[in-house]
Formats: sequence, C-alpha cells, structure tokens
Amino acid sequence: MSWRVANSCAERKFGSATRKQIIMFLADKASDDGSGIWCSKGTIQRHTELGETTIKRTVRAFLKEGILVETGARTCKNGFTVVYRIDLAKVETLEPTAEPEIETGSIAAPVQSGPGTGATVAGVPGPPRPPNHPKTIHKPPTRRREAAGDDDAEKILAAYPPDRLRGKATCLAQIEEAMKEGIAPEDLRRAVQAYATDSAGFTRSKVCFSDNWFQSRRWQAYVEKQTEDRQKSAALATDHHARLACWISDSHPMCKHITPTQVTALLASKMVSEAQIQAAGLRS
Repeated sequence: MSWRVANSCAERKFGSATRKQIIMFLADKASDDGSGIWCSKGTIQRHTELGETTIKRTVRAFLKEGILVETGARTCKNGFTVVYRIDLAKVETLEPTAEPEIETGSIAAPVQSGPGTGATVAGVPGPPRPPNHPKTIHKPPTRRREAAGDDDAEKILAAYPPDRLRGKATCLAQIEEAMKEGIAPEDLRRAVQAYATDSAGFTRSKVCFSDNWFQSRRWQAYVEKQTEDRQKSAALATDHHARLACWISDSHPMCKHITPTQVTALLASKMVSEAQIQAAGLRS
C-alpha cells in the first residue's frame, strides 16, 4: 500500500465516481512508484461491489488513456493475473479536485472594513461581525441541483425492482447518457416498468441487477417495442378515420355513429370538409 499513490489519485478527477472508486482500489495495492499492482478483476469486483462488465470496461479505458500500464503477469490459482502500474505522470496531468486559491493578501497598511471584535479602552467588546459578510464568495449551484434531467433519472431508477438495485451512480450515469441520445424519459421509465412486470416471477439466478441492465442497454428492446406499438396505433387510427371519411362523403347511414370528437379530428386532418359534415347530417 502506498499513501503517495493514493493521495495523488485522490487529488485528481477521473471523470466519474465509478472510475475514481476503481483507481483508488488499485492505488491501495501499488508501491510508491505506482508499480506492483496485481489483483484480478474478480478481486476488484468483490471489493468495490461493481459489475464485472464495468470493471473490465474501466480497466480497458485506463489502459487506453495511459493511466494504467501492463508490466507483466503473475501466476495464480486460475492461471495468471496481469500486473499493472499506475502512471503517476499521467495522473498528475488530470484536473485537480482542489478548489482554486483566491488571492487574499493584505495591503501595506491594512484597514479593517467591518466592525471590530476586540475590546475598547473601557473594556467593552465591539459588535460581532455579521454572519453574512459582504465579501463572502458564494459557490454557484452544482450541476446536479440545476439539471432537471437528474430528477428524471432518479424517477426512472426508482421504477426498477428495489431488490435488484445495485451501483446507483453507474445506473444514473447510464440513464443520463441514454436521455442525451434522445430517448424520452417517459419511454425509459415505461421500459423499466415493463421489465419489472416481465421478470416478476424470476428466481435470483435469472434476474438482472440494475447496473448491468442499464449498461447492456436492455431497455432498448422495450423502447423499440413502444415505438412500434405507437406506429401501429397511429396506422389503425388513420385507417379508421379514412373509413369514417368515406361514410361522410357517401352520407352513409353509419354516420349516425360518428361522435363529435371524431368529427373534430376529421376536420383537423382535412379528410372531410365542413360542407360534407353538414351534408351527412352531423351538423346543422
């Protein structure tokens, strides 16, 4: 274990909570120069409680970015384990987590701008400084508070069966990514509800935990089914309106079964005219 490597990784941003959790676990196994990390992906999974697919994908990403470097292999009971090294020089190029320092230096002859707190000559203490000093720098709201999409992501995840929830941060990130692709939040929520209904009687060996479900995009089939159903409904509605329009054009006796709502819809679609509506006896 190296506190130097762990501190270096802790002070940098890695792009997500999942990536940070994995790199911190690897840093805990490293020597002071970042080398000598040998632990299987199964070991990482057991300790971080993340999905196997997530572990593999993140390690591949670290290797591609140069944050991790393969330095060899070491035999183990299951064959061999890859030995890694954390490239500390690469880590140092990442964005730091520390807030930028604000210049607060004093002038040559500093003058106290606010009320004093010391005692006067008569021994009476001065008034305390007001709690909200005018020079207080207020932090802007975080992205999570100002982004409405986060509320949608939370609602979508809340529809997942609670006994199969795992890796909340990973799930929310995947949901937000899907919404950025143009998937409607309501369609995603209905997809989750449909899967919950379909898998209600499954045994534990058959169910899918939420992090794997969203990462493998298993919602996509349900969303496509919703789109297909909507298209079929629209086609049926169009056919039905076409049949009603024929009745009106022919002043068919079945016109008496056409409702005012249907008349309005037909006029809006310009499939019939107001004169045809009156001729069919639907309006006086």
